[in-house]
Amino acid sequence: MSSAVQPTLVNDPERLDARLKEIPKEPGVYFMKDARDQTLYIGKSKCLRTRVRSYFRDFHGHMPRIAVMVMQVVEIEFIVTDTEAEALALEANLIKQYQPHFNVLLKDDKKYPYLCVTWSEDYPRIFITRKRRKSLKDRYYGPYVDVGLLRSTLSLVKRIFPLRQRPQPVHRDRPCLNYDIGRCPGVCQQLISSEDYHKTLQRVVMVFQGRTTELVDILTQHMEKAAAEMKFEQAARLRDQIRGLERLCADQKVALPDDTVSRDAIALAADAKHACVQIFQVRAGRLVGRLGFVADAESGSPGAILQRVLEDHYQTVDAVEIPSVILAQHDLPDGDILAEYLSQRRGRKVSVEIPQRQSKADLIDMVERNAQYELARTQAVADRNTQALQDLAIALDLPDLPKRIEGYDISHIQGSDAVASQVVFVDAMPAKQHYRHYKIKNPEVKAGHSDDFASMAEVIRRRFRRYAANPDQPRVGNPDWPDLVMIDGGKGQLSAVVKVLKDLNLLQDLKVVSLAKKREEIFLPGESHPLNTDAEQPGVQLLRRLRDEAHRFAISFHRKKRTDRMRRSRLSDIPGLGQHRQKELLAAFRSIDYIREASTEQLAQVPGIGPQLARQIYEYFHPQAEPADESVNPVS
Repeated sequence: MSSAVQPTLVNDPERLDARLKEIPKEPGVYFMKDARDQTLYIGKSKCLRTRVRSYFRDFHGHMPRIAVMVMQVVEIEFIVTDTEAEALALEANLIKQYQPHFNVLLKDDKKYPYLCVTWSEDYPRIFITRKRRKSLKDRYYGPYVDVGLLRSTLSLVKRIFPLRQRPQPVHRDRPCLNYDIGRCPGVCQQLISSEDYHKTLQRVVMVFQGRTTELVDILTQHMEKAAAEMKFEQAARLRDQIRGLERLCADQKVALPDDTVSRDAIALAADAKHACVQIFQVRAGRLVGRLGFVADAESGSPGAILQRVLEDHYQTVDAVEIPSVILAQHDLPDGDILAEYLSQRRGRKVSVEIPQRQSKADLIDMVERNAQYELARTQAVADRNTQALQDLAIALDLPDLPKRIEGYDISHIQGSDAVASQVVFVDAMPAKQHYRHYKIKNPEVKAGHSDDFASMAEVIRRRFRRYAANPDQPRVGNPDWPDLVMIDGGKGQLSAVVKVLKDLNLLQDLKVVSLAKKREEIFLPGESHPLNTDAEQPGVQLLRRLRDEAHRFAISFHRKKRTDRMRRSRLSDIPGLGQHRQKELLAAFRSIDYIREASTEQLAQVPGIGPQLARQIYEYFHPQAEPADESVNPVS
């Protein structure tokens, strides 16, 4: 409770001076915390006291983001390390753990895709995704700028090596056509062991690590050995894989001078708001990868942005992927620390250089030109979004551009499985990390009786009731508080929402509108007629995109909820089969159809399903089965 009333350090000079004297002049990591004991920022330094003191010397001269952060600091904590490299590694781990608001540099806008390998599974999948999930075992490569090249490379790799082709099997008791034509090793029926499949996938991964030449050398040795042992079929398969990899190198990689070099080159192009960063990966003189990042240009100097991108990138790669040389466009604030840290990880010396002339400088120029093209595309999208926000602000008479806009929609089938969605656009772009689902709890909304007005009122009440319970909770500057709320529907839905906001005493603080589907009309509270707008003007188009996204998100959740209910409803009729055992069955067999086809022996192998319950499940799906059928599949 004491921290809640404690003044910030900038408003308590004596406590600030005392706290700074307590911080040692050693390498380590520091934490900036606010009055609620929330971590605002985590940083590292070779000298903790000097770095932390610099924040409070003329903090008004800092960039706006840092100045806002310093004004909220109530407490400073620190962890001392033995070396600067240890501080770098510890900082990266702590940022991942605490996710401090002011440490955000790389924008998670799903702009570039990753390649994911699910090492957490017995038979890993390999696929392209734009969302990185939190998993200690799964591995992500990228983000890749050239999506078309990534897709064609993955497609060719799947033709060269026999890999798992489907997330779920087509048939329960036999492999599909992919096995017959040699595209899949029969993963669904476990015709290949998990260990052997991992070995195949480890070879595939070498392609995306830029180690194709090394892989070709390994396969050549295996081919020659197989031929010497007269294993000609195996040698022929390896020969075909080598030819495919050589074709991949010839078709998809651009040769560069000096074919003995392995290095990464990083550069950026920036305007007042955006910084587009690119990393070119050069292995054995060939450009094997082009990675892209979008950063906040106001988060630091160009060198600081490049430093943070490199730190984040190399935290997620294997040691064998770290090159011996890193070429940077600008001086890095802690380039020596980064080089020491990467050298420790790689087990060999890694140097960070700022090239000035000849081929190295030419490579940096090429990276920068590509970053400029990405920046131009980013600026075009930002300009269109700004135009839409300006048009919307004028149409709705808003004092400022709406930074955070929330959209709500209801989905059901005649009242059954009623759900709602909340989607969020920040700066006119989807911010999916803020999306939210709601299950409608109103007992009056049920199969055969729907009430969209009551459902929407319930959702808005649940969304904003904490602000009504805490009227002193800040609105301005609160990233969770919307500048505009859009309801999918007409005057009826809007009236229901307005009534709730009046009850919560929030209507005067919250701008809310509704968008009717039929004519794309915008309604305001208390107005009987829609606004005089055109469905194709930029601001209305933005609301339509928001409405369509809310509709898509609500329908997808409704379908999932309905599917789960239908799957479980049949199993719920079986005596003794509770929710936990239903989950175990569905996890093992994937569908009701597979459960129906299973024998009592197969059913009994599921955790929690004994012989007696297995027999009950089998008899439920086969009510006409003869008692003699049990002897065909005896239960041990």
